[in-house]
Amino acid sequence: MIKISSLKFLVTESFKEWSDDNASRLAASLAYYTIFSMPPLLIIAIAIAAQLFDRTAVQQQLMGQISGLVGSNGADAIAAILDNGTDSGDSLLATIISVVTLLLGASGVFGALHSALNS
Repeated sequence: MIKISSLKFLVTESFKEWSDDNASRLAASLAYYTIFSMPPLLIIAIAIAAQLFDRTAVQQQLMGQISGLVGSNGADAIAAILDNGTDSGDSLLATIISVVTLLLGASGVFGALHSALNS
């Protein structure tokens, strides 16, 4: 059985290490860059899949999968982002911009992950 003093020490040390490692900042930066990278990644995935299948069917299937993961409100928000990102009518331009944005976001994710793993 665990003693109260051991539990108190464990909780105190956990909070101290959490604070010393800036875990909240690291988690926030990982979340930011991951969210920043998601719309371009989805636009690229849709553009590639649309070469083989109907674009509408691809988007509907993708939204169904996303809805299962984040719920209907989250899926609606992502659908609005995707609609705005591909509404320009030039999907090649949207794909190119998405690739550049994805590269920037991915480098941010890996930079934040590198920083998190080194601390």
